[in-house]
Amino acid sequence: MEKPVLIMGGSGQAGSDTAALLRRWHPTLPLTIAGRDLGRAQRVADDLGTATAVTIDLSRRDLGLADATYSAVVATLWDDRLNGLHYAQDHGLPYLSISSGLLDIGPEIVAGAQRSSAAPVLVASHLMAGIVVLAALDSAREFDRVDSVRVGVALDDTDTGGPAGIADLERWSAVTAAGLVRRDGVFTWLTEADARAEVYTVDGTALPGQSIPVLDVPSLALATGAPNVRVDFAVGETPTRRRGEPASLEIGIDLVGTDSTGEPIDRTQHLVHRDGQRPLTALGIALGVERLLGLRGDRPAPGIHTPEALIDPAYAVERLSEIGAVWHRDGGGFRS
Repeated sequence: MEKPVLIMGGSGQAGSDTAALLRRWHPTLPLTIAGRDLGRAQRVADDLGTATAVTIDLSRRDLGLADATYSAVVATLWDDRLNGLHYAQDHGLPYLSISSGLLDIGPEIVAGAQRSSAAPVLVASHLMAGIVVLAALDSAREFDRVDSVRVGVALDDTDTGGPAGIADLERWSAVTAAGLVRRDGVFTWLTEADARAEVYTVDGTALPGQSIPVLDVPSLALATGAPNVRVDFAVGETPTRRRGEPASLEIGIDLVGTDSTGEPIDRTQHLVHRDGQRPLTALGIALGVERLLGLRGDRPAPGIHTPEALIDPAYAVERLSEIGAVWHRDGGGFRS
């Protein structure tokens, strides 16, 4: 019998949504929902079917799991002591995390590098677990050379996530208000004043935002080769909520470069999901889990990986369409 995927924080928003998506794609894949509250975890497991529930102790290297066996470890919460990672390495299991962020990632990278042959480690602490990067890379396929990538993410102020997600944002904002960009090929930190920017929604509304230090910046820069990359983030009232509809998530992607003939081209697109950030975050995690388990493509080798190194952007965009995301292109056209 196949061993279950251990989802740490599986009864939270990101974890439970990921589990539901994996269940839809792979109905027989066993899942274990791990949470602090066993009753809540059990309810999620019961709704899924082919799932079990456990409590874990993040202060222990063995997570308090005794002799239990799993196929992968997924941290949908902040693994602050790295014991989820250590557990995965000790048992040779693929590991995925989403909550370290650029500012907390150092210890995780060192731990992964020190035991690089132990297990594949997917560092997915990007916006929405890498979905923004994958969407932008798919849009960049028609470019022969990319000179500039600018991404603007508009999150509705009623859609800031569950307790774990809010804690992540608070932790990162307490460390720095500086932004990170790539400018003329150099990764550059911006002062708080220089980091300020406007993020435009699909209807042309400008929301006050700022450049933020996220893994999306180096991932996009190094994957495209673009010397200029910036990711801005704004929280406010999105257009759908202004119309009395559910709060949406909007991701604007601006690309500048040349085509295969050397002619200059630029593209502006918006990716919109009417249900906000949750479906996209769950999708990013589920795509990573699917790849780590070899359910799509070969199992990755041990070592440190990022979403764009493992997941085909075109496939990610197909899955985005399936969950209801819509593209608006160059001032009004769209593809779903």
